[in-house]
Amino acid sequence: MSAPVSNHAPAVTECRLSHTMTTDGTGNMGSGKDPESTVVLGNMQVIELLKKAVAEEIQKANNHKFDELSGRLQSIEASIQQSKDVSEKGPINESIVSTNNTTNLASKTVKRFQLKHVFNNVANFMQYEYHYSEWEEHYNVKWKMSVKRHNKHLCFFIYCEPIALAENWSIRTKLEFKVVGPNQNDVIRTWQSCYGESGGWGFNEFLKWEDMEKWFLVNGNLQVEAKVTIVETTGLAKPKVRKFDESQKDVSDVILVVRDTNFYVSKMFLASQSDVFKALLFGNFSESKQSEVKLNGSDPDDFHYFLEVLYGESAIDDTTVEGVALLADMYDAPTAIRRCEEFLLKESKKKLGKKLEIATRYNLENLKEKCMSEITILEDQAAVPKTDNR
Repeated sequence: MSAPVSNHAPAVTECRLSHTMTTDGTGNMGSGKDPESTVVLGNMQVIELLKKAVAEEIQKANNHKFDELSGRLQSIEASIQQSKDVSEKGPINESIVSTNNTTNLASKTVKRFQLKHVFNNVANFMQYEYHYSEWEEHYNVKWKMSVKRHNKHLCFFIYCEPIALAENWSIRTKLEFKVVGPNQNDVIRTWQSCYGESGGWGFNEFLKWEDMEKWFLVNGNLQVEAKVTIVETTGLAKPKVRKFDESQKDVSDVILVVRDTNFYVSKMFLASQSDVFKALLFGNFSESKQSEVKLNGSDPDDFHYFLEVLYGESAIDDTTVEGVALLADMYDAPTAIRRCEEFLLKESKKKLGKKLEIATRYNLENLKEKCMSEITILEDQAAVPKTDNR
C-alpha cells in the first residue's frame, strides 16, 4: 500500500494501516485550491451542533482532568530529567514521559484536536467531485476534511490554512483518518506529514467504493473523523512585544529552555504567578538548585506569549488565546487564565461553538455561562413560528 505523497515531492513511503477490512490504496496530496463549499445551517441545526460540542467537551474534560498539583510537578521533573539525556544539538523528544506517572504534564501541552463530519447522499457523488466539511479553527489554523469518488475508490484528505497571512510557514503533524462503521468496523489509517502551503494530505484510495457503500453508509450518509496532533509549527507567530533573550540576563536568575529557545526570567516573579513554578523552582526538586531548566512539551512561541501575559503585556488576541490558555491551565497561572477568559468574553471574534469548547476545556465558568445563555436565546428564537409578512 502506498502512502500519501505531495504533488511537489513524489516520494512513496510505507504507511501504517489499522482497520478491520483489507484494503489497498494509493494516496497523494489533494488540491487546496478547489472551490469552497457553502453550507447554510438553520438555527435548530446550529443548536444541535453546539449541544453535541458541549457533551463531547465535558466528557473530554472529565477524562483528562488533572486535579493534583503534585502529579503535575512529578511529571515535570520526570520530563526534565529524561530530557537531560537528549543531545543539546538534537530536537527535544516531546514524547519522552515517565510511565510511572498517571498525570503527564508534557502530554497535556500537546496540541491535539478532532474533526468530525457526516457527508450526506454519498452514493450519488459524481466522479472526481470534491465534497468538503466546513473550516474549523484550531490553534490559529483553519482545518477541514474532504472526500471524493475517484476510480472506484473513496479519497480522504485533511486540509489546513493559516488564519493570518504568513510566508514560509510549516506545520508538522500526526494525522489519523477514520471512516466510521455502524458496527464498530471502523477503517483507520495514520500518517505523519508536514504542511507547507495551503493544501491537503490524504489517501487517493482510502477505501474501495463498493466496500464503503456496503459496509459504511447509514441511510446514505458517511461519517468520517480525523484526529490531528500538531507536533511543531514555524512561521505562524505574530511579532513579540517583550524580550526574554540574553539581553535580560542581568535581571534574571534562571533560564527556561523550551525546545531550542532560552527564556531568561525571574524565579521569584514566576513563583508569584504560578503554583507550579513556585513548587518547581523553590520546592524539593533538583531543578530548584539549577540555573537552567528544560521544559518539554511546549511550543516556544506559545510560551513566549504566555510569559508576556504574566509580565503584564497585552499579548492575547484571537491568534494567541488558545495557546496561552493551554499553558496557563498547565502551569496553574490564575492571572493568565483570567485574562484569557476576559478576552474571550469581551473582545474575541471567535465563533460561539469555539468559545464554548475553550470554556469547557479550561473550566472558564463565566464564559461557559455566557455561551449557554446565547444558546438558550438561539433555542428560543428557533421555537418562534415564522410568520408570512406578505
